[in-house]
Amino acid sequence: MFAIVRGWVNRYFSQEEVVLLSLLLLVAMVVLATLGGVLAPVLSALVIAFLMQGMVQRLVSWKVPHWLAVSIACLVLVGTIVALLLVVMPIIWRQLVRLFAELPNMIDRGQELLLLLPDRYPRLISAAQIDEIFNTLGSELGSMGQTVVTFSLANLPILAGVLIYAVVVPILVFFFLKDSEKLLRWCAAFLPHQRPMLRQIWYEMNDQVANYVRGKVIEIAIVAVVSYAAFLVLGVNYALLLAVAVGLSVLIPYIGAAVVTIPVAAIGLFQWGWSSEFFWLMFAYGVIQLLDGNVLVPILFSEAVNLHPVAIIMAVLVFGGIWGFWGVFFAIPLATLTKAILNAWPTADHQAEWQAREAARAAEEQNGA
Repeated sequence: MFAIVRGWVNRYFSQEEVVLLSLLLLVAMVVLATLGGVLAPVLSALVIAFLMQGMVQRLVSWKVPHWLAVSIACLVLVGTIVALLLVVMPIIWRQLVRLFAELPNMIDRGQELLLLLPDRYPRLISAAQIDEIFNTLGSELGSMGQTVVTFSLANLPILAGVLIYAVVVPILVFFFLKDSEKLLRWCAAFLPHQRPMLRQIWYEMNDQVANYVRGKVIEIAIVAVVSYAAFLVLGVNYALLLAVAVGLSVLIPYIGAAVVTIPVAAIGLFQWGWSSEFFWLMFAYGVIQLLDGNVLVPILFSEAVNLHPVAIIMAVLVFGGIWGFWGVFFAIPLATLTKAILNAWPTADHQAEWQAREAARAAEEQNGA
């Protein structure tokens, strides 16, 4: 038994770089688990700076000075935050309050429709079971609605936190973009000079994750705007609230679209019943989902992440359970990172291949210099 364990350790943990990578991963998980809330503004700023790096690079390629490109990117960020806080969020909040105020009527309407089932299928469900389900649902939604409607001075700390994010995050983003090369060199100074595995992981993940995250943000924006326009044309109640939900649903592949269909169908059914307007709404929603999956996603993610659907769903569940919203948002990049680490993990079988690759890269750098 000890010989087996010793052989496994010697095979997978025999190098300094492997031990360092293991410690880095362990420290990162501990820090995120214990100090994630405290460091949330910093992590948010890192994510946003990562997203806006493409804009800065594009402006620099147009002969714009780096400091001016960073300033323009930060002005765009500040304008977006101001628009969200002063224009979009108040509308969403008003529609959310209205929705919770009308929930009791919607529940009664749904109960009337479902009470027809016991007459048709008495062996599957009874009227008492339906009443019990809706009584529980009504009490839960009633308490949630009361919390939304009675938003008052008790929630000022939340508003203060939002204001802190609105001020601190743009400042951090500015410095992350301005001094990105200095920060990367500072971090690299703590790593071994010879680091083939880390180089391989970095090269594999850098462009792929950057393209994925930027593409996902663009996808959310396009789907939300198109959904909002379609809902406005059809005259759907709570159009902006539903559009935001549809846009955010693309964060969770395969699951998000199915889940968000429920509120869209419920609000349409409550507003129009089984009418032609309801079926037009569902048709438009289906077309949006179809175009998103078959047109928009292939365009934005031409270099698709090669992961099995089961792996994607497991990544969403695992990382979402650990880190909440950010875990869901970065589930696919984190799964890709895990795959890259497993592929790059050094063993005796491909140590010679690594050394040859590093020698070739060093020769190219020397020739380029």
